[in-house]
Amino acid sequence: MFFARFLGVTAGTTHLHSCKLSKTLYAMNMSRSFAHIIVATVVTILLIVACFQVPGDWNWSGVWEYRQKFISGWLMTLGLSLAALVLSVAIGLIVALFLAARNPLVEATGRIYVELIRGTPLLVQLLLGFYVVANAVGLENRFVVGTLVLAAFSGAYMAEIFRGGLNAIPKTQRDSARAIGLTRWQSFRLVVLPQAVRLVLPAIAGQLVSLIKDSSLLSVIAISELTLNAQEVNSFTYSTLESYVPLAIGYLMLTLPLSATARWLEASFRYER
Repeated sequence: MFFARFLGVTAGTTHLHSCKLSKTLYAMNMSRSFAHIIVATVVTILLIVACFQVPGDWNWSGVWEYRQKFISGWLMTLGLSLAALVLSVAIGLIVALFLAARNPLVEATGRIYVELIRGTPLLVQLLLGFYVVANAVGLENRFVVGTLVLAAFSGAYMAEIFRGGLNAIPKTQRDSARAIGLTRWQSFRLVVLPQAVRLVLPAIAGQLVSLIKDSSLLSVIAISELTLNAQEVNSFTYSTLESYVPLAIGYLMLTLPLSATARWLEASFRYER
């Protein structure tokens, strides 16, 4: 009898502690933004402490003299990325429709494009695109060529993302839309596409972030974007770490708002709150 009562009290106490712990964890989950700030602050402090352990003197003053190159390179990267983002989404959606087409030639065109782009490095595509294709058509603008190649590269991945999202929508959705009198285009635009976008938003956000970072390869065709300018500052000042730390911060200033916007859109499209 004593042991039964003891076990009952112990079980009740354990249950009480677990309830308090659950309430505490729930309260912590209610302030996720504050938790993110804490983790980001800890990581920043650790990085700063690690930097102070690097032997030798930091040459921040020498890098600061070339701050205008970082600003101009960041603005160039911003312009390239925005243009390539819009184009890659359009290309991905069009090619996804090609992949879903019933015409074998149309489907084969989309499939060969996707496999060719995804199966070769972006660096090779940039070199061929600028020195071969652009030269053949008389296009000499490096900004335009870099944007087009970057958009074509990302568009192939976007196409597969969109294709997976479109295939995830049940056929009954299309049939129901046609049953209420919607045309094939209206069914796609009003019923299928919104649901597909909701499903593929996380993957799209990840691909767009990768696109921004891939823009660093545009330095191989001498576009004065952020990475090339950071390399030039490094060659001027012989300060490698000091030149590439602003490079990392510059890319974070582009990718973090994009990720936050994608999460906000994902929450806006969510049916169940």
